[in-house]
Formats: sequence, structure tokens, C-alpha cells
Amino acid sequence: MAVPPTAVPVVPAPTAAKADLAKRFIGVLIDCIIVGVAGMIIGFIPFIGGPIAGVLVGGYWLMRDGLDLEFADKRSIGKKVMKLRPIRLDGQPMDQATSMKRNFPLAIYAIGYFLWIVPVLGHLVSIPIFLIGGIINLIEAVLVITDAEGRRWGDKMAGTKVVEVAQ
Repeated sequence: MAVPPTAVPVVPAPTAAKADLAKRFIGVLIDCIIVGVAGMIIGFIPFIGGPIAGVLVGGYWLMRDGLDLEFADKRSIGKKVMKLRPIRLDGQPMDQATSMKRNFPLAIYAIGYFLWIVPVLGHLVSIPIFLIGGIINLIEAVLVITDAEGRRWGDKMAGTKVVEVAQ
């Protein structure tokens, strides 16, 4: 039985123009608010909150563009709301492995949460990891603005780019 055409997501051509910067910023802001609030609430659990928050926040951030959830349609919640889609330049559908490659540079900071469970030494080691993660996130943001196609390191590693879509 054939799949109805409306059930198959339309993947834009890899040559599509880069997505609007304001839409990308708002999409990331939506994702940050969602995972930030969830991470802070979970992080307040004594002793284990930090590592659990790190797993959940880091996991979402890594896999957000490959989640096979009907409402998200293989993209983050922020991208869905802003009508953006990460696409693979080879024309294949987005998958978890590609999402993880694409988002790894943005999820480095989450490693610091795992170390938080180790008293004193873990907290001290976490600080440079958070700092390095923040610097990488800043560089990624600059690349989105300055790159002709809006591709950041993660996009170049995964062979992806973000484009605007009708839905």
C-alpha cells in the first residue's frame, strides 16, 4: 500500500538558501528554555541532580534533530516552531547519528554535569569544561552568522545545513 504524499516529509534540495538568522536564533532560544528549565529543576535533586540533568540535557541536545517523534518531525522543537529543518547535503533523511555529529560541539558543556557528582575535584574540573563548551558555542554562533551557507562546525562535520520550510 502506498504511503499518502502528506505523510512523507518533503526534504528541501541541499542547494536551498540558508535559513533566516532571526528564526534560527528564536528556534535555539526555544530549545534552550525547554532544556534549561528541565535541567534546572532536575539539577536541584541533591547529589544526583547534576548528572541526571547532564544526561537529559546533553542527550536532548545531541539527538534533537534526529528525534523520530511525530510532532517534531526529525527536528528540534524550536526548529519545528520556527519552520526550520536541518537537512543532509547528501539528500538522505536526517537520522540520530547525523544529529549527534551535528550537535556534538554544542553538547560538550554537558560533560561537566557528569563530573559534578564528584565532590570538590569534580566541581573544579567542571569549570573549565563549562568554559570550553561556552567558547565553542560562541564560535558556532559566529559561524552561523558569518558562513555564506550558515553552516557551523557541527554542520560541516555532519554534512548538514539548516533551511526554511513551509511546515
